[in-house]
Amino acid sequence: MHLPLHHDDPRQLGPYRLVARLGGGGMGTVYLGRSPSGRTVALKAVHPRFASDEAFRVRFRLESDAARVIGGDHGAGVVDADPFAPRPWLATEYVPGPPLDEAVELCGPLPERTVRALGAVLCRALGRLHRSDVVHRDLKPSNVLVSVDGPKLIDFGVARALGDDRLTRLGAAAGTPAYMSPEQAAGAEHTSAGDVFALGGVLVFAATGHGPFGGGQAADLLYRVRYAAPDLSGLPPALVPVLARCLDKDPARRPSTGELAGLLGGEEEFAAALTDTLLADIARRATEIWRLQPHRLPPPPETADAPTATAGPRPGPSRRRLLAIAGASALGVAAAGTGGWAWWSGRGEHADAPAPRP
Repeated sequence: MHLPLHHDDPRQLGPYRLVARLGGGGMGTVYLGRSPSGRTVALKAVHPRFASDEAFRVRFRLESDAARVIGGDHGAGVVDADPFAPRPWLATEYVPGPPLDEAVELCGPLPERTVRALGAVLCRALGRLHRSDVVHRDLKPSNVLVSVDGPKLIDFGVARALGDDRLTRLGAAAGTPAYMSPEQAAGAEHTSAGDVFALGGVLVFAATGHGPFGGGQAADLLYRVRYAAPDLSGLPPALVPVLARCLDKDPARRPSTGELAGLLGGEEEFAAALTDTLLADIARRATEIWRLQPHRLPPPPETADAPTATAGPRPGPSRRRLLAIAGASALGVAAAGTGGWAWWSGRGEHADAPAPRP
């Protein structure tokens, strides 16, 4: 989905002119950008308030490295990056395909052959990461893009090297509760087996339209991830034993990515396993991107100024008012000051209320 630029978004990052927003979160914003030669890229930029945090810059550099490890075959290939810029940014190829959550919203639960093909390719993608001693740690439907060339893993913002305790502490609360592994939810080490657990949850969602542990508050989800049996209702019967192994609470009983790929099969060409609806949506996105022109939202309207006094002399106080003022004590003066402050504070909450008459 392409969103208008905000009034305070930069016009350019490095050599790339910003065209639209693709999304964003608490740590950064993802833009659609174009190079001077017309190449379209996805640009992830850190929010300015985090740019001075050296620990965050370390994590951003690791994200760039992990994206390079996964490569263009199984991820969005890295085109350019400047982790040392005043506002660090990372440019990757633009993938004209929907995130998996949008694909399921559009098509409903995907056919078994599509789920098997999806899982087999994602196994290969994770296997490449794990062979480089990197774990993703935030595998979820919105971080999987569906393209005709195969699913692409994106967003390595909380990926890390295996055994890096320092970065574990930095990202102890990182991840998405609905797709966390039990060990990650408990604050323990998240290994490659944790990514397999998350992949099992992603494939349950693709095949059924619901996650294996439902929805709700983060605390409830984390409890169910650690202690409750996964909800596998709606799964094709042949997939139940396979994905149940992925979602085993014991990491040692989960299959490796290589074993899981063999259990899933899905060796046919990926595009052949996609539904006609998905193929049409991918084609629409690929065409739409070249017609998109920059559109920037205007600044929000300024807060209305306090009402100005009308011209002409103000009427003087009445005799009764003068007598009341003359008899006021020092406590009354202090109360008047407090009342004036309270009225001004109230103006911040009810800016549209009419000013009190004198």
